[in-house]
Amino acid sequence: MFTDLSEEDLSSYRSRQTLPDDFAEFWDRTLADSRSHGSFVEVTPIDAGLSTIDVYDVTFSGYGGDPIRGWLRVPAGASGPLPTIVQYVGYGGGRGRPWAELFWASAGFAHFQMDTRGQGGNWSVGDTADASGSAGPQFAGVMTRGILDRETYYYRRLITDAVLAVEAVAGMPLVDASRIAVRGNSQGGALAMAASALSSRVRASASVVPFLSDFPRATVITDALPFREIGEFLKIHRDKAAQVHETLRYFDTVNFARLSTVPTYFAAALMDAVTPPSTVFAAFHEHRGPKEMTVWPYNGHEAGDVDELPRMLEFFRRELDL
Repeated sequence: MFTDLSEEDLSSYRSRQTLPDDFAEFWDRTLADSRSHGSFVEVTPIDAGLSTIDVYDVTFSGYGGDPIRGWLRVPAGASGPLPTIVQYVGYGGGRGRPWAELFWASAGFAHFQMDTRGQGGNWSVGDTADASGSAGPQFAGVMTRGILDRETYYYRRLITDAVLAVEAVAGMPLVDASRIAVRGNSQGGALAMAASALSSRVRASASVVPFLSDFPRATVITDALPFREIGEFLKIHRDKAAQVHETLRYFDTVNFARLSTVPTYFAAALMDAVTPPSTVFAAFHEHRGPKEMTVWPYNGHEAGDVDELPRMLEFFRRELDL
């Protein structure tokens, strides 16, 4: 069933989330601090048993210089430079197996799939620890890891990883640094939006049912995980609601959308309880650049699933001048 507002009401809905005055300064400082640790990229070819796609095991320096893993997939024998898709993973998942996610390389792109620190134990395997640790109490998962302070919140580290992944990819010989796009579903869609706002190297973005969006509304209109983790935390830490929501202002997809000007493909699903469609439209309406929205009336959090891919392919080919 529909979980949220009607399509008509979605067209006029606006988030009540506010943009901190020092939002850009906070992220400039965060990224500068991580860059000060130095950067490294290690790219090692592996045998994934594939005849049409070459796969490379990649490690690059993320937040605080922490090593972050990823897979780079390219058409077999490609010498580059290739238009490139950087893909971020949904909540609970990691970079997965090297022989999975073959669509983008099969379509002629270099495809970099970033691992997700501290995740990868749910539906897709991961190989990267959250080496920077956490601070304070938390509910299961990572939604409340370090949530009492913007400096320690988990997503400060993961969003920094996402931006530095673009920088790492841009220096690879197989990659055309002038034609890099980012994409993701759910948590991955949130990371794509953040990277598009914080990295000048991103030319286009696809944010499908993006998570971490419109926290003031999302945390009270859905009982689905992962937003529910925040509610469970505040059910016990009753005196911390204002403090938690102050932290979340710095990580809200709505606020990254307010800074992003790159062409962006959005998708929302009207039966999605995980990222309610109003929270997706909240980011869509605030986005400052060219944008388009696909609405899936009869779908939940899977949105368009495999039927989303040809739409994104057409979008990226157009925006990357292919």
